[in-house]
Amino acid sequence: MPSPLPPGSSPVPSPPKPTGQFASLWRLRRYAQPYRGKLVVMFAVALASTLIGVAVPLLTSTVINGPLRTGDRDALWLLGLYALLFGLAEAVLILTRRLTLASSVLGIERDIRDDLYEHLQHLDVGFHDSWQSGQLVSRMTSDISSIRRFFGFALIFLVVNSITFVSVGVLLIAIDPLLGGIVVLFGVPLSIVVFRYEKVYRRNIRAVQDQQGEVATDVEESALGIRAIKSFGRRDLFFSRYDDKAVHLRTLQLRQIRTLAQIWAWIIAQPQTVLALLTLFGVAATASGKLSLGTLVAFVALYQMLIWPIESSGWLLAASQEANTAAERIFEVLDTQPTIVEPDAVRPSTGAGRLEFENVGFSYPGSDELLLTGINLVIEPGETLAVVGPTGCGKTTLTSLVPRLYDVTEGRVLLDGVDVRELSLADLRTRVACAFEDPTLFSASVRENLALGRPDADEEQVAEALRVAQAQYVHDLPWGLDTRVGEQGMSLSGGQRQRLALARAVLGRPTMLVLDDPLSALDIHTEGLVEQALRSVLSETTGLVVAHRPSTVLLADRVAVLGPAPGGGTTVVAEGTHHELLETNAVYRDLLSQSSELAELADLTDLAEEAVR
Repeated sequence: MPSPLPPGSSPVPSPPKPTGQFASLWRLRRYAQPYRGKLVVMFAVALASTLIGVAVPLLTSTVINGPLRTGDRDALWLLGLYALLFGLAEAVLILTRRLTLASSVLGIERDIRDDLYEHLQHLDVGFHDSWQSGQLVSRMTSDISSIRRFFGFALIFLVVNSITFVSVGVLLIAIDPLLGGIVVLFGVPLSIVVFRYEKVYRRNIRAVQDQQGEVATDVEESALGIRAIKSFGRRDLFFSRYDDKAVHLRTLQLRQIRTLAQIWAWIIAQPQTVLALLTLFGVAATASGKLSLGTLVAFVALYQMLIWPIESSGWLLAASQEANTAAERIFEVLDTQPTIVEPDAVRPSTGAGRLEFENVGFSYPGSDELLLTGINLVIEPGETLAVVGPTGCGKTTLTSLVPRLYDVTEGRVLLDGVDVRELSLADLRTRVACAFEDPTLFSASVRENLALGRPDADEEQVAEALRVAQAQYVHDLPWGLDTRVGEQGMSLSGGQRQRLALARAVLGRPTMLVLDDPLSALDIHTEGLVEQALRSVLSETTGLVVAHRPSTVLLADRVAVLGPAPGGGTTVVAEGTHHELLETNAVYRDLLSQSSELAELADLTDLAEEAVR
């Protein structure tokens, strides 16, 4: 069942997708619009350069038929000066084209990459759960690079070559209709062959690009999981898995190369065959006096101007198809509409922090079965609720509904009486801070990781957050708070990462604090210190704590026990204080006894009660 939209909002319609052979490339035109002035200059310069190139063979014909035949040296010098000026002008035009091309094409590449990255940030967690990160990285890097190469080279030469074909073709027919007809006649079978192989090559390219994403995913996972791979001695297993995909990629690439080689064989053979026929018939016409030597030289020179455009058509075809499939892959992401969006009408929120789950049900995208069903819970301002339950019952998912990492499938989550889907995302996620069991740190300084959600935090607030999380170890790092923690924070231990993530959550004392077993990696001594400091924080804020360890339960005022619902899924099967549930609920006792810490919990409970007295 799909997630309901916020009240008063409507689905975001997907833009109509054009169809056709290069439809995805055509959709990129909006990225070229800001640079249309430079592109017009670039095409104008390319046209002028082509016309100059066409004028040179005509000038050569004039030299042969005039000064060389008559011996007029003065005219020869003048024509030689014209040839020099043509060459200089062509060089200047090529320089202008390349400089204009670089600035416009790099701008287009940057704009596409920025849009794609920004859109990935807007897409909900469900999208990222279902996509391999390597596929997204491949689209962000190699696919966008393919589009840049198309705009930077293939597109300009497609235009230049088209102009060259038209202008030179008209001149050839005008110079000699018979020889010109041979050129046109032999161009027909080449066009048929290219069209035939084009569709095959397009499928080859798409298969290669998709497989590159698979290989990139394996490389990324192996790099991030290198500690697990080494500790289990599974290097050979992971290399074998990677090698299978790499070998398959090589097979696909060889198939692509074979298809392109067949196209190139036809493209290379055709102009050479035509040149041989032109030379044969042209020499015969010159020998019979029907064609002057200068005209024949000019005709052959003009035709040779077509050889490179003909031969390069294979590469241009490959680059165009590669860019088109790259655009298809990019638009697959850009066309995906986020399911978690800003409401049409934002409602104001208060700062009290009352949280309510009202008949909440949830199922993951693509699943028809509810993971959570009929969840009804209320957490008053300043109160802390612990959620316990068997592994996989949906405790973490329940906490993810509060900051709208996912949206409910049924019911509502209310913050101070307002549906969280009616609050602005920025406001909601400022008021709700989260710390997860598996903390995510970024390749940045400790300070940047710590102040991720509170960039305006002052030094006093930072010091207080570090004290609460018992994370003062950061001052002993080589550069203190300015020390970079490395990718995924792997330069820190698991407990250090978890404490830094907890400090990030409590920084600034948010209205609502969601903790998903954030102390699981801590030793008993450190855990006790953190829990003692956390009590002071939780006494001033609303807390929702997922408890996997019995000692974490003591942080809460009340406990909700999740278990199987009669119709399937998970629901709240018991609710009360720790003492009430421990005495009256067998499920709760079983859950705690499974941790083998029941005796420890009893001791901790007595100590906590004594501390309170």
